[in-house]
Amino acid sequence: MVEKGKGRKEEVITREYTINLHKHLHGCTFKKKAPNAIKEIRKFAEKAMGTKDVRVDVKLNKHIWSRGIRSVPRRIRVQIARKRNEEEDAKEELYSLVTVAEVPPEGLKGLGTKIIEEAD
Repeated sequence: MVEKGKGRKEEVITREYTINLHKHLHGCTFKKKAPNAIKEIRKFAEKAMGTKDVRVDVKLNKHIWSRGIRSVPRRIRVQIARKRNEEEDAKEELYSLVTVAEVPPEGLKGLGTKIIEEAD
């Protein structure tokens, strides 16, 4: 087979998503809501960006836990950046960094995926 150019999952890109945590955490035990929310965000980022290595930012973790273990925000706006792994002994060549994005004053409902252009 002839090898094509870069695949869609190979390029470095940043996107903004709204994750409906309420849907993902339905029926979850109260005392496990915040830890499961972090796991669901990791799973979402892994699926959206196609990388096994997902790193959650400290500010995002604090935002999830800000109202305690039980009262997780219903929706959250996140920015997921697929980046090159600079470590030479890394298994994966790309990783995803998930950070919390700023919320517009009119709310999160109906916001779609937004691709962010990076100025180098």
